[in-house]
Amino acid sequence: MPQPLYKQIDLPMQVRSANFVPGTVNGEERTVEMVWSTGAPVRRTNWMTGKQYDESLSVDPAHVDLSRLNSGAPLLNSHDASSLDSILGVVEKAWIANGEGRAVVRFSSRDAVAPTFKDIQEGILRNVSVGYRVRKYEITEEAGKVPQWRAVDWLPMELSAVPIGADPGAGFRSTKPTKHTCQLIHTRGVDEMPDPVKTDVATEPVAEAASRAMPPTGAEVPSPQEGVTQPQGEIRSSRAPASTHNSFVDTEAMTRQAIIAERQRTAEIYGAQEKLKIDRSFADQLVNGGVSLDEARRSLIDEAAKRSSAGEVRNSHIVLAGQRDDRTTRREAVANALLHRFSPGAYPLSEQGREYRSMSLLELSKEFAGHDGRGVRGYTRDEVVTRSFHTESDFPNILANVANKTLRDAYQATQRTFLPFCRQVNATDFKLMTRVQLGEAPSLQKVGENGEYTRGTLGEGKESYRIETFGKIIAISRQVIINDDLNALTRIPQLFGVAAANLESDVVWGIINANPNMGDGIALFHASHKNMAATGAVISVASLGLGRKIMATQTGVDGKTVINVRPSFIIVPAALEVTAEQLLAVNMVPAKSTDVVPQSLRTLTVIAEPRLDAAANGDKAWYMSANPGQIDTIEYAYLEGQNGVYIENRTGFDVDGVEIKARLDFGAKAIDWRGLYKNPGA
Repeated sequence: MPQPLYKQIDLPMQVRSANFVPGTVNGEERTVEMVWSTGAPVRRTNWMTGKQYDESLSVDPAHVDLSRLNSGAPLLNSHDASSLDSILGVVEKAWIANGEGRAVVRFSSRDAVAPTFKDIQEGILRNVSVGYRVRKYEITEEAGKVPQWRAVDWLPMELSAVPIGADPGAGFRSTKPTKHTCQLIHTRGVDEMPDPVKTDVATEPVAEAASRAMPPTGAEVPSPQEGVTQPQGEIRSSRAPASTHNSFVDTEAMTRQAIIAERQRTAEIYGAQEKLKIDRSFADQLVNGGVSLDEARRSLIDEAAKRSSAGEVRNSHIVLAGQRDDRTTRREAVANALLHRFSPGAYPLSEQGREYRSMSLLELSKEFAGHDGRGVRGYTRDEVVTRSFHTESDFPNILANVANKTLRDAYQATQRTFLPFCRQVNATDFKLMTRVQLGEAPSLQKVGENGEYTRGTLGEGKESYRIETFGKIIAISRQVIINDDLNALTRIPQLFGVAAANLESDVVWGIINANPNMGDGIALFHASHKNMAATGAVISVASLGLGRKIMATQTGVDGKTVINVRPSFIIVPAALEVTAEQLLAVNMVPAKSTDVVPQSLRTLTVIAEPRLDAAANGDKAWYMSANPGQIDTIEYAYLEGQNGVYIENRTGFDVDGVEIKARLDFGAKAIDWRGLYKNPGA
């Protein structure tokens, strides 16, 4: 009988193309069936050797782990797992039938998902990509043939709707994928067996007893050839029977190696359990279950975090009404010290913050990791930081507060020139908002002695728009703390705050530059709207007077009543800012009476915006706007209760540290053209 060889490797998640079945769409329940695997061979490239091989997925129910799909795996938008907005739906159920893997997915009822579901209903969107992890391959190599890799233990992870089906030969989705353990069961001919002395991995055949004691992924054992430690993995290889090739077999040595590795794994697990103060029974389950050392450490940290959030480990303290407890004072002092270290001028150092002003992030991490009274003596740097993130420590909240403060302050400080002439409202949801323009009351008519009052109607028009969500996630990882990288904690969030404010300006000024159609199908600035100069002119008393006249003689929604709109702002590109200011300056003494600027024009406020310099009219066009309190101009909206950039933070759900989500729910629309005027310039 061929003797097995053992090897384990780290393998990223892989993807395959799949497809929706449009005919199975249920519009009421928003479900559709899909085929996510047929097991067909796919040509891939070996990431270790660069040689090609054929991968096939066994669809034997015993070889496919459907636990992830059947426990509510997500349906994503193009494998994007960076935000909740990328989730299109959920897997309702998955099964194997007639040699195929099938699933029913249910789409979200969110408005943003509706277009995608409609495309699937109409058969326009059919492509799906399936992400999966292979735990075990059976590999067969024959001379002159492409190697065959058959997955006999694999786990579908998620399903994604994609514009183009994933290229099966592309291998992996990311240049830095998350790795998982994969076991290779390797079958090769005698002539292709590696040299037992020169090989880079352990390939010695192992007796059945040794295979039962084989260490888990990541364990390190002495190499039988060189007497040094190296990652121990598993290869099972069936070779053509030939006793002359078994001379190097040392099953006793391999058994000893397995036992040593198992003892090391057990000791490390129990050691971590003691440091995190987890119940011994929990560690026993990890040891007896053969869980790898890395996975066991993650499980222990998760258990410690769970106990902390459940309130099993708490520092007891009583705070009287009107008083501040030491814990709150300490948090604020550390946050103040970090902010002062980042920008001394912007954040003065408080008296309490002086105690922490010279401490590095790692020293602060150690301070908080040991604040529960247990201490961190003997811990490595990584263990100290991990403990400070995953126990009842206040450290993650302090880091998040510092990042939030710099982000929010930068957002508020960034100039947004559109604010004076635009009107802010709140949106209760993400649905289309309709803004009705109430027109003028009809003219009053004389009523005779015995006459009747006649009825009139208000003219009205309407414009529609909706808010959209914009966002990014900032990670403060344990690497940031260990490296004492204060910029990652403060400067990067600050830049995100500036970016959020600039995004709002891009949206609003984009309306001016793009000159979009209004609800009547005519462009915002157009001769038909009587808010566009027929001939461009430079900024002067005459051209300003003409613009003021055009705005004053605008008629209302009924097209008859003069509404006498008065301009309050002159809006210019940066290139015309000085020209406008000189013309309207109060202290300018004209050379002759014809150059006198009337007092009514001097009340105009100059707004200069560089985004107008890049418009289609170059840097010559200029505008006037009424006060939004007099008439609607451009309206911008935030989601109700979240004016401006909104911050959320959470500990350890995607990284070993704190993740901060900066989210902006924002939209804008020109509501009424009568309050705006454009001169193309000259």
